[in-house]
Amino acid sequence: ERQQLRGSHRSTCCTRGTDQAGHSAEPQHSCEGMTESDQPYQSIAADGLASPIALSAPQQRQQQAPVLMSGEVSQPLTQGGTDGNSEHHVVHFDSLAIDNEAKHLAVAKDGGEDVHDDVRSYAPSILSSVLTADEISDKTGFFIVCLVILIGDMSRGVFFPTMWPLVQHVGGDTVTLGYSVAAFSFGRIMSSPLFGSWSVTHGYTKTLILSVSILAMGTLLYSQVYNVAKPEFLIFGQTILGVGSGTLGVTRAFVADVTPNRNRTTYMAWLTAVQYAGFTVTPFFGAFFYKIFMDGDRELRSGIFVLNGFTAPAYFMALICFITLILLVTKFQGRNRSKGAKKSKRELAKDEVANSRTLFGLLTVYDACILGCMLLNVATKGSIASFETLGIAFAEGHFNLSASQAGTIVATCGSIGVVSLLCMGQLAKYLSDVQMIVGGMLIMIIGVLSIVGMEADENSVWRYMFAIFLIYSIGYPIGHTAVIGLFSKIVGRRPQGTLLGWFASAGSLARMMFPIMSGYVADSQGMSAVFLVLTVVLALATIFTLAANNTLRALSS
Repeated sequence: ERQQLRGSHRSTCCTRGTDQAGHSAEPQHSCEGMTESDQPYQSIAADGLASPIALSAPQQRQQQAPVLMSGEVSQPLTQGGTDGNSEHHVVHFDSLAIDNEAKHLAVAKDGGEDVHDDVRSYAPSILSSVLTADEISDKTGFFIVCLVILIGDMSRGVFFPTMWPLVQHVGGDTVTLGYSVAAFSFGRIMSSPLFGSWSVTHGYTKTLILSVSILAMGTLLYSQVYNVAKPEFLIFGQTILGVGSGTLGVTRAFVADVTPNRNRTTYMAWLTAVQYAGFTVTPFFGAFFYKIFMDGDRELRSGIFVLNGFTAPAYFMALICFITLILLVTKFQGRNRSKGAKKSKRELAKDEVANSRTLFGLLTVYDACILGCMLLNVATKGSIASFETLGIAFAEGHFNLSASQAGTIVATCGSIGVVSLLCMGQLAKYLSDVQMIVGGMLIMIIGVLSIVGMEADENSVWRYMFAIFLIYSIGYPIGHTAVIGLFSKIVGRRPQGTLLGWFASAGSLARMMFPIMSGYVADSQGMSAVFLVLTVVLALATIFTLAANNTLRALSS
């Protein structure tokens, strides 16, 4: 019966053989019927069952799983010589045989279907852990999700160089600017938890199509702000853009589903690199359009259609949104959430720590860490939002820079920040998430303090460039991305979409409150007072992280 099963249904797993004395031995695997071309397979068959996978000896030792395999075993395969360094272990197990053995085990132990379900539940998780051991299991989906992330934050970045001139055109001041920037985050606050929960109940595809459609509508509304010339309409358009871009929780949950836990910070760093490029590198486009149309005094008008330095970025964004919609409809495949695997003893021990009470019995340790990570998100996102709000006005008033020049500096430093994010995989080999969070926030503090106390006069441009470099190129990208990775690891097997949606809402709340606060404080007390407030916020966040270091590392392991 097992041989018949072996011929028709195969999946992939890792196990250890036993010697005649019953002791654990090096992995030995069934390789019958395999050709040389079968050895390096790394793919999944269309029917959901895995093809044979060749694992190196170190990888095989790393992939220790419960013994669920039926059938004979044989000696390891060897490729490319006899030096032993190229040895690969190919392993097969029979998915239907697992089910049969689970039933026999249930009868033998008089455990009924509960035992059968416990044993059978291992198989999907084993497949998932092997197939995504070191890389993404859905690369096409990952790339499309990265595009969704990109356009979500491009809707802020592309408009960054022209936001302050547009506010002046519609008759606003720095307070109006603060509300306009905050409106985007307000929209995200409203939509992020909803999109996160809908991704669980309705799937990723429908949720992302809806969000990108709303974003496309927001870009068209923004293109009419110049015609309407009312601050209220600008704020309304920014709110719709924020609603459409509230997919951070959805996209991060998708990445968490298709990546292994031990490398999650690296893949989250890649996702954040795309997001970061969206609002720090794409100001190049806004500055380009502004320079071409406004500096050259060019404008095309036909009825309500106006093409100039304020509207060209909006039409550019609308085009990219429609391209993304086409890819979502034709190429993107949503994933169904499968039943979680049985927890290991290590995970049960971690749950015991997470469920213990703290803060005078008011919260569990898990809840306190989740809340703490959200506050870290608020501190880092809020600080960068203040610079996003006042950066152009500060550059014009204190360094005599034009909007296009300041936007170019920010975009250049943002490009360097993207490189920093792409290097986080190497940093993660030497530093923990907590260490990267603390280091990133300390660098941000240095950058903020470097421009405190400046008078509204011509100052050396290098000081502005130095501050923006520390904040945009090193401090924020590394520190904030480590917060995202830490939060996702602490959440673990719980619903990622919903919790990451609330996490994104916390960041959006910071992006809404900090710009408003910055506008009022700068209007009444000056720019230096804003920077001092940011320094205090980042310092308190650093102290909290250091105090909770051991607990955070334990729950994220």
